[in-house]
Amino acid sequence: MEQSIFTNEVILSWLQYFSKNLDIQLSKIKLLDITGENKNLIPAVMSSRAVLVFTDAGHPDIFYDMWNAELGDCDIWYNEGSSPTGEIKHNKLSYMINRGINASAAMLILNPNAAANYQIGMENSRFSCGSVHYVCREVRAVIMSKLNLGDRDNICVISGESIAVEAAMIASGGSVVAVEYDSRDYSTMKANAEKFGLNNVSVVQSLEDDALKSLPAPDIAFIVASPRLGWEIKRLLAMNPSMRFVIYTLDFEILSSLSAFFLENGLERTETIHIAVSRVNSKNMLEPFPAPWLISGRGAAAK
Repeated sequence: MEQSIFTNEVILSWLQYFSKNLDIQLSKIKLLDITGENKNLIPAVMSSRAVLVFTDAGHPDIFYDMWNAELGDCDIWYNEGSSPTGEIKHNKLSYMINRGINASAAMLILNPNAAANYQIGMENSRFSCGSVHYVCREVRAVIMSKLNLGDRDNICVISGESIAVEAAMIASGGSVVAVEYDSRDYSTMKANAEKFGLNNVSVVQSLEDDALKSLPAPDIAFIVASPRLGWEIKRLLAMNPSMRFVIYTLDFEILSSLSAFFLENGLERTETIHIAVSRVNSKNMLEPFPAPWLISGRGAAAK
């Protein structure tokens, strides 16, 4: 396991420091060590009212990135130096956007507007504009439910930008590989990862990308089906024979061919569902959305 400069003793000393200087209940604080790991600071602050962040030097844009994520109303409590001693200071994040982190230290971030009741299925308006046509939030909520991700899972998402974003937030201790073949979608996915501060997302343009060699093998894959599907399944099973799959398709021909794909690759189909969502628009008319099929399966080694 990778060692952090923030040992249990150091963390306890920082907790004591903030406890002495602030009227705050320690049991309500989320601890986040962002040293040496691809930890996501911005989603943690968005969803928690109090985050004690342990960081090393070399984060020149940390407050600027949080400002761009509309976190300017957060209160930052900190001190000068690397040890939990001396005067405690306090500023709004909006006054600190031009500062960076030049020494290992801890800071307490209080977010009065935290979405502590975060629900799967974010509004599409929160994602970056670009070439992508995002699936409606209700369908995405079902997809995330079927993925059933754990906080340390490693996920491969093929052509599913908003799924990659929500997966990265849930699997905060794992990793997400977002495969985007189209250069425009690749750029949009990059923009989403930056917008949400997702340091555990790697965006690639192919499953043959050399960057995949340095990443953990995925535990589960979400694939928006295309004519490449058969090859993608083979490539992913070569990485992990126990991989779980959730496949999204609107194409009846692809749906019809999945039984053969699964049989050919030794996959067991575990579930098939059809999702239909409609909303009543401003004219009191029923407005239907695309109705996809979700097919779940797993490799034979997972049995």
